[in-house]
Amino acid sequence: MATGPQPIFKSLRWKRWRQRWSVSAPRMTIRNHLPWPLRAIFIAIVLGLGIAVAMWTYDLGRSFHFRKGPSIEQVEALQEKLKEVSDERDQLQATVNGFDSRLNIEHAMQAQLQEQARSLADENNKLKDDLSFYESLVPAGGTRGIAIRRLKIEMVAPNQLRYRVLLMQGGKGEQNFIGNYQIVMTVLQGGKSAMIVFPKPDAADKYKLMFKHYQRVEGVLAVPDGAVVKSVQVKVLEKGAVRAQDSENLQGVAHVQS
Repeated sequence: MATGPQPIFKSLRWKRWRQRWSVSAPRMTIRNHLPWPLRAIFIAIVLGLGIAVAMWTYDLGRSFHFRKGPSIEQVEALQEKLKEVSDERDQLQATVNGFDSRLNIEHAMQAQLQEQARSLADENNKLKDDLSFYESLVPAGGTRGIAIRRLKIEMVAPNQLRYRVLLMQGGKGEQNFIGNYQIVMTVLQGGKSAMIVFPKPDAADKYKLMFKHYQRVEGVLAVPDGAVVKSVQVKVLEKGAVRAQDSENLQGVAHVQS
């Protein structure tokens, strides 16, 4: 029985099987055959995406380059400018406050000066009354009795009338004169004439007189609403008897002495 060629055949088969499945076996290449139109479209798409990405990257770089935030120097310059504006604002506010204070002081001073002017005007009128009184002393030095040396009537408001009266006792005036005075106001109201007598019973004490040489009396009387004052008469009474009287018409002056 011949056994020579079989081991050689088996050896060759084993060698070929090992070369096919070993690492040193020939490489296999798998190719996918695409038509050329599809390849062209695929290449165009890839190129378009690449160009789009490149343009987007370029625009993004430009935006970061041109839209970057302010530098430190710019921030410091703006802060310095803001400080200068704030300081200027504070100075202007202080100036305005100073002007307001001065204006308030000037208004207060003006009101005070007006009040002083009114006081001086009143004092001037009183001095004029005193001057008239002293001027009347010489001719009346030898005359005895009570006399009304000065009477002044004026409307200070639509419903207020002010009177000033200067009384004097002639002669040596050895004794005090004790009495009272009365005011009779003649008004026209509702087409009718009426007389209003002062004082009222509850204010009689305010109209009392007591002096040796002279006395000045003054006051403000209330005028009824809608009434027009035509004349005012002042009477000096001693124990109910009239010792002197004087009257003044608001449209003219009429004096009556007893």
